[in-house]
Parts: sequence; C-alpha cells; structure tokens
Amino acid sequence: MKNKLAVVAFGGNALLRGDQKGTIQEQETNVHDTCTHLVDLIKQGYDLIIGHGNGPQVGNVLLQHEAGERMYGIPRMPMDICVAETQGAIGLMIEQQLRNVLAKHNIKKDIITVVTQVIVDKDDPAFDNPAKPVGPFYSQEEARKLTDENGWVFHEDPRSRGWRRVVASPKPVRVNNRETIEKLAREGNIVVTVGGGGIPAYEKDNGDRVGIDAVIDKDLASAHLAGNIKADEFYILTDVPQVFINFNKPGEKALAKVPTREIRQYLDEGHFAEGSMAPKVRAGLHFIEKGGKACVITQANQLGNEQAGTIITDED
Repeated sequence: MKNKLAVVAFGGNALLRGDQKGTIQEQETNVHDTCTHLVDLIKQGYDLIIGHGNGPQVGNVLLQHEAGERMYGIPRMPMDICVAETQGAIGLMIEQQLRNVLAKHNIKKDIITVVTQVIVDKDDPAFDNPAKPVGPFYSQEEARKLTDENGWVFHEDPRSRGWRRVVASPKPVRVNNRETIEKLAREGNIVVTVGGGGIPAYEKDNGDRVGIDAVIDKDLASAHLAGNIKADEFYILTDVPQVFINFNKPGEKALAKVPTREIRQYLDEGHFAEGSMAPKVRAGLHFIEKGGKACVITQANQLGNEQAGTIITDED
C-alpha cells in the first residue's frame, strides 16, 4: 500500500515574523520550529512536498540589486532571477533545518530542493492591472523617476508609507518538472519546490521560454501542483488555527469541516480579506476542484491532528 502524498505550503510566518529584521539566525529558528511539526505527518506515513513563500526575502534581494547597481555599477537582475535566488536560499534553510529535526527522531530521508519555473499566460488579465506590491517604499519623486527609467508601475501605499512598485500576479498554467517532483516524493524523498509561487515565465510562439516580471501566489501555485500530481491532501500553514467568518466582528465563527459550496459562498460574501485569507481559500477550492480530497488551513503546530484547522472538502 503506497503512502499518502501531502503538499504543505509554508506561510510567511514559517520564515519571518513581523517584528523581525530577517537575520539568518531568525529565519533558521523560525524554519526549524515549523519543521518540527512535520514529523507527525511523516510518522503517519505521508510522503511530503513543501512549497513556501518568499515575500520579504525577494523584496530584500531586489533592494540589494538596486543598491549594487547604484553604488557599484553591478547590473540589476530582473524579477524572475531574484525569485530564483530566494528559492535556492530558502530551500537550503528548509532542507538544513528539516534534516536537523529528522535526525533527532532517527528519521532518514533525502530532502531535495528543486528550483522551479512556473509557466503563466502572457495574456493573463492580471498583466493589465498589476496590483502585487514588491520591494521597498519610495517617495513620489523617486517612483516617477523609476517609472521613466524602467516602465515600472507604482501605487501609493494606503497607510501613507510612500509609493511601492506593483507587478502582475497571474495564475499558474504549468509547473515545470512536476512529473519528476511527484516521482521523487512518491519514492520517499521530501521535495521543496514552487518557492515563492515559482519562477514566472511564459512560452513564446516558437516554444522559447522567457522570464517575466510577475509574482505568482504561492498558495495557488502549490495547490495547482498538488492537484495535477493527484496529492491526497493539501495543507496551507498560516498564523491562525482556523478560518473564521466575521473575523474580529460580532458573530465571529471558526469553520471546522466545510464543504466547497459553503466556503465559496462565504468568499463571495466578502468574509475573507484579500492579501490575507481570501487567496488561501481560493487555493483550497482550486485543489478540490482538481480532484483533491481535502485542503486543511491551519497553524503549523496543528499538523498531524486530524480534527485541527479548517478542512475544505467536496463532501456535504
């Protein structure tokens, strides 16, 4: 009997907390803490694939490239290359800390990081309305200068912190090497992949692949991979134990096991904030629509508890 296959998407809290600077010591400690909670799934016989975000990290890499060009004339690299840099760095952190955790439990598994390109449609409507913030805040004057120099798009921050570059967030069309990723995982290896939603690229008419300035939602990319490789379960790790309706309002209610039709209605009614829980719910629905059995949205410390979190299923 083959093991169940689970895809686990690490949330931002797994890597960097809001009050932290982002030192390597901080990030390694956070990753180690998150990885300890994967042990229960492994002991229950799951094969694992890990996805992760890269929001703060890719912003810092963009800053480093801009500073290097300004101060030393080192050519700045485009968004897709910066995403690749963070995939490698974060993959290393996850691999190293998970190896340390598994060693304490006498569990021997290979952990493999796959630098993963994700193909998008260059005609995706998201490119007509870029809205995903990336990188640092600028003054309005600086933003105008960068727009003139690079053709970038900027939006003013709603909290009056300045102007910030925005890029498109297209839907994933295909995860490269997904068959190999699945094969590695089903052979018992732990695979780290689709970091930061994947390295965004599109295919030209002649079949050539070209990187593109975009950010793919990491939960949606992980859900897309999980659905296409027929994973049994999809876990989205976040900083709350369950999904709530009327969150922080009168009538607040935690959702336990919820069918897709019900949670889709809550989504349509605006119960889940964009940039927070709404993308996670959409990712969960995407996985179920592709034939997945269950999506669990919860905190890392609830992994392995069959009654924990919000469980989205296609069952009434």
